[in-house]
Amino acid sequence: MKSFKGRTAVITGAASGFGLETSRIAAREGMNIVMADVQQDALDRAAAEIEALGAQVLPFRLDVSKADEVEALGAAAKQRFGAPHFVFNNAGVGAGGLIWEHTLKDWEWVVGVNLMGVAHGVRVFTPMMLEAAAADPGYEGHITNTASMAGLLNAPNMGVYNVTKHAVVAMSETLYQDLSLVTDQISASVLCPFFVPTGIHQSHRNRPAELKEQKATQSQLIAQAMSDKAVTSGKVTAEQVAQMVFSAMAERRFYIYSHPHALKSVQTRLEDVMLGRNPTDPFADKPHLGQQLRDALRAKA
Repeated sequence: MKSFKGRTAVITGAASGFGLETSRIAAREGMNIVMADVQQDALDRAAAEIEALGAQVLPFRLDVSKADEVEALGAAAKQRFGAPHFVFNNAGVGAGGLIWEHTLKDWEWVVGVNLMGVAHGVRVFTPMMLEAAAADPGYEGHITNTASMAGLLNAPNMGVYNVTKHAVVAMSETLYQDLSLVTDQISASVLCPFFVPTGIHQSHRNRPAELKEQKATQSQLIAQAMSDKAVTSGKVTAEQVAQMVFSAMAERRFYIYSHPHALKSVQTRLEDVMLGRNPTDPFADKPHLGQQLRDALRAKA
């Protein structure tokens, strides 16, 4: 998609991080923007800011894990602006810990947001966009799904997050291939960021009360501390990543990487698969970090 002015963007997770920065760029590009987020106060502030930039904004509070709420989002967006041209299925949450220590509530929360949130967005908006394309030969559309480098790697002590992000990569690759079978007017991308200061390390602030656990395990506390440090110390900004999203859309480029140097580890993983080799130690280049994690996990609580 080369032109954005006068077109419509639907963005989930729009009140912070990649979603907010993408909304800012969309506003500067002259787009109408549907801003969706689960946190009402943050959404109100973000929508007011984007409206002040001159954009037409439809704020919509929702939990992307709820099918009916995403369907309501689709209906509201279509009624206000018509079929969107850009859909950014971006809402996500983070969680860590040893994989067997994830509770049913952990799985329901993270799978619900990270995986089913994207699935609902694809299910609701793709038919709408295809209908618009069939009616208008000049229509152009693009869907971007936020995954993670954790969708291409499997770092230890963050299993539920890895699982959902791998699934989003698979969903996005399939979406790209399926769209290419039926239209040349709509394409797709997958965003695979590494550690970027976005606030995802504090996503438990929006965890529904019915899915909260009373006490974190030792491995989950360790994972939280590591995530806090890694995310907050990231040098690539959310604004830079948002610009990458727009550049990829203009170039019809599928894979979006915030940290291309991390692909070296992806190559190692793929070589493990191709050669039937046992998974390579993720701390092979920094053994002291691996030893620190092992020591922490093996220490008495």
